[in-house]
Amino acid sequence: MSAAAQFVRQGKKIVAIGRNYSEHIKELNNARTKEPFFFLKPTTSYLPTGGKLEIPRGVVAHHEVELGLVIGKGGRDISQDTAESHIAGYALAVDMTARNMQDEVKKKGLPWSAVKGFDTFTPIGSFIPKSSVSDAHDLMLSLKINGAIKQNGTTGDMIFRIPRLIEHISSIMTLEEGDLILTGTPSGVGPVNPGDSVECTLADPTGKVLAELNFTAESRGGGYQFTP
Repeated sequence: MSAAAQFVRQGKKIVAIGRNYSEHIKELNNARTKEPFFFLKPTTSYLPTGGKLEIPRGVVAHHEVELGLVIGKGGRDISQDTAESHIAGYALAVDMTARNMQDEVKKKGLPWSAVKGFDTFTPIGSFIPKSSVSDAHDLMLSLKINGAIKQNGTTGDMIFRIPRLIEHISSIMTLEEGDLILTGTPSGVGPVNPGDSVECTLADPTGKVLAELNFTAESRGGGYQFTP
């Protein structure tokens, strides 16, 4: 099995795109960026489907369901024209965010690493081969909490499309086989609380489900405690 197909165990980095859906930008009162904006998450934040999301003490944890790109062929300064050849497949993911911590560090102009990087803060589905997806810009992303729909959007609403994301990231840092690019989240983000059951799906335009991702939330015992 390739390193790309085993990206959760063998990938070296998670590159997460922010502010790539207009309605999500509006709901958080953020400014639209002139070029793709990204941050890094540690691979230790991966949580395989069926796992338990640990919410640290004092943290308000928000869900952000996303389409992930799995890099199959590494490269630097990749052009938009050749970007597609560097993709091995896809994955359904949730970029969990410590929202109250993020609000504080944004005010101070500080980094987001802790906000996004807690253990279990990247719930991840199984690898989806590229051949299973006819058009990555025509997929439906949905997230339910305790059976109630919270996010329901289409990848067609991305501001910066996938080839542009790969071009931009690789102009700054080399992409390697097994790296994951999170492409942004549609609107509807909100809190996940201890005891909640979260169900996510990725579907094609016909309604065929390409991936499912499920996890439950619990309070983390010990470790970091956020105090505003």
